[in-house]
Amino acid sequence: MFKPIAFAFLSLAIFSNCSFAPPNLQSKQSSDLESRRIRRIAVLPPALPVAAPAPSGPFGAAPAARTSEKVAAESLARLVHASLVALPDWQVVSESEVREALLSVPPSSEEGRLKHVGEMVYADAVMMSRLQRFRERVGDEWGAKSPASVAFILDLVDVRRGDIIWTARFDETQKSLSESIFSLGDISARGVRWLTAEQLAQDGVKKAIGQLHDVLARRPAS
Repeated sequence: MFKPIAFAFLSLAIFSNCSFAPPNLQSKQSSDLESRRIRRIAVLPPALPVAAPAPSGPFGAAPAARTSEKVAAESLARLVHASLVALPDWQVVSESEVREALLSVPPSSEEGRLKHVGEMVYADAVMMSRLQRFRERVGDEWGAKSPASVAFILDLVDVRRGDIIWTARFDETQKSLSESIFSLGDISARGVRWLTAEQLAQDGVKKAIGQLHDVLARRPAS
């Protein structure tokens, strides 16, 4: 039986190999991740919330912020998929296959949606992304009045067992050069410029997926 995702979070208490470098990214994995033989991964798009009826009157239009959050969440899922595809030694289900599978998913819980899609596309695991913060910079790349700020969580769920086997959290508000003196790696990769929120998210996704790749693709299976 597919274990509820909420229950699966309890397994994080016994996760091993907690990583705290770089400081803006933390990841954890299950102690038996390598033995799970995860080779084919599907990226699930964000679940769309049920739209509330628009209020009547002059303020009946849907708030623009909700649209922005939806677009940002979808962009995050695309960045995750692109980062997975860019790395070798694992299979990534195409976005079109996932979309087609979603069309046949009956109304169900998020757990049911995960299992149904994963089984339909023959995935060993499904990647979910949860956007927690997506604040755009104010200004341009050479002079921002307010920097971009992004936070998100990625969860890799074993389709067969239904538990979270790897999770990563990225959380960063970009700092100025004088404040980033201890983040020389980021400065070297990004240059001395202010990133957009999407660029900051892309950097975080690449770091997170790179860590996962180290575990799943570069270590020999037992």
